[in-house]
Amino acid sequence: MEIGAYSFGDTQRNADGSLRSTTEAIQNLFAAIVHADKAGLDYFGIGEHHTTTMPASSPGAMIAAAAAATTQIKLGSAASIISTDDPVRIYQQFATADAISGGGRVEITAGRGSSVETFPLFGYDLAEYDELYAEKLDLLMTINDAQTEEVTWSGTKRPSIQDLAVVPRPVSGKLPIWLATGGNAASSARAGQLAMPVSYAIIGGAPHRFAPLADLYRRAGAAAGHAPEALKVSVAALGLIAPTKKEALERFYPGWHNLNVEMGRLRGWPAPDKRAYDAQAEAPGAYYVGSPDEVAERIVHLHGYLGHMRHFLQMDIGGLPQEHLLESITLLATEVKPRVERLLAQK
Repeated sequence: MEIGAYSFGDTQRNADGSLRSTTEAIQNLFAAIVHADKAGLDYFGIGEHHTTTMPASSPGAMIAAAAAATTQIKLGSAASIISTDDPVRIYQQFATADAISGGGRVEITAGRGSSVETFPLFGYDLAEYDELYAEKLDLLMTINDAQTEEVTWSGTKRPSIQDLAVVPRPVSGKLPIWLATGGNAASSARAGQLAMPVSYAIIGGAPHRFAPLADLYRRAGAAAGHAPEALKVSVAALGLIAPTKKEALERFYPGWHNLNVEMGRLRGWPAPDKRAYDAQAEAPGAYYVGSPDEVAERIVHLHGYLGHMRHFLQMDIGGLPQEHLLESITLLATEVKPRVERLLAQK
């Protein structure tokens, strides 16, 4: 199983709680990716967000920079909000990063966008949420499936393309394109029908409850005639690793609280309740917060339900100190990953 991390960028805070610069947040994110590569993580994803607390607004730019500074780690968006961006530009940016990486290390994860601030920012109508996603996903897949640089495509939400070059092409000719979903059954079925690998964002509830969706995904893929090995599942979750469970819980909680206060302001969420945090941080909750042994055991437990091939964690939320993020990355790569491999081999 591949073990990794993802981030939306995390703006640090001063001692009085005020935000530090978004420039520093991007510099910290870059440093974390380079550190993850050296530590031996398999994957690092950058999720597109456009807020002062989560400023990773340009995954393609970050991935291109990271591709030049790393040698082994896979890099991808987690996710790119294709509904409010241009799939041609997304593809060109990621194909460029793929070339810089030497090929085979860059992926796109196509998302609808739970952070709907992109709609007013780029001048799109939120009422067209579904139509924009479906059409732009079709364009993105058409570009990826093209046998040459010249692409032809037509739609209603974006001007059509007639035998126009979309360059550069990826080193291998195609990029891995994942479909991101937070648990929508139609998205799982769509991914299976298209033989797209599916990435489940599980940020609440009991993760094993996604098993019926993974089963639906594989059944839809089989019904469409796709081979089982073409159907891949990954899980994105919240979590933090520390030498002890107590340390992990204490380190992760302030950022969790800050994040939920911010989301309450943006989206009308209720005030954060520590009892909810404690419940989600214990099995079978959605937060992978604990020691290396506990986190490894919980990942393997979920694998028994989902059969997923990648598990990656968002650790830097709400102003988590950079040193805690880097330590968590090290523990994830050097202690959690080998434990997961050993436990899976024993099954």
